[in-house]
Amino acid sequence: MKIVVAVKQVPDTATQVKIGADSKGIDPAGITWIVSPYDEFAVEEALRVKEKRGDGEVVVVTLGPERAKEALRTCLAMGADRAIHLNDPAWEAADSLAVSRALAAVIRQEGPQLVFFGRQAIDDDMGAVSTQVAEFLGWPCASWIMEETVAADASSVRVARQVEGGLEIFDIPLPCVLSAQKGLNEPRYPTLKGIMGAKKKEIRDVKAADLGLGADGPRLSVVALEGLPPRPPGRILSGEPAAAAKELVRSLREDAKAI
Repeated sequence: MKIVVAVKQVPDTATQVKIGADSKGIDPAGITWIVSPYDEFAVEEALRVKEKRGDGEVVVVTLGPERAKEALRTCLAMGADRAIHLNDPAWEAADSLAVSRALAAVIRQEGPQLVFFGRQAIDDDMGAVSTQVAEFLGWPCASWIMEETVAADASSVRVARQVEGGLEIFDIPLPCVLSAQKGLNEPRYPTLKGIMGAKKKEIRDVKAADLGLGADGPRLSVVALEGLPPRPPGRILSGEPAAAAKELVRSLREDAKAI
């Protein structure tokens, strides 16, 4: 069984992110880059499916600049078999739709039975790519899954999808697209053996022309990024408790417009 996992390289959440000089992106200086945490759940689940079935192949794919190979190496060290890097200046300003079109094209070439995504990338939090890829492929899609079991004959998969107050259970025919939610599993740490072995595994570079795609302009563009305004100082209400409570209610209603 072949499984494709799409991953994205994002800034580490512990990194202090600064807006770049053009106000349309972040300043890359000093940033530590990682695999988006939700994508780690997707990689782990793909590896577990392969291990449970006793055969198959896990292929990780990402779209991004040259540094994105570090994310692929991490996934290979976890146990993925090979990787594909969509790396072309034509995708430098790609929006989620262009990324989805490119991912769908390479997935179509690979012909997997199952495709995993993380539920969203933690940098832009859009959560749109998995469903857009499924639409391009014409495959069913389930998002935010918390449980997953592939049928013995690999004809379908049963998933439990997170909803408010519980889980929805679906039986979905394969091939399909699934996006992983936190709680689906506990991602493994790469072992030293895995890290050393990852250096010998294939990372194939793919250009837009290899997928029959042109340099389509983005439908969505960033106008500007703005930092959050500074938090206003707090107020301390003094005096008698009854008078302070009255002033608190007035301030919440008239000044803060909270009630």
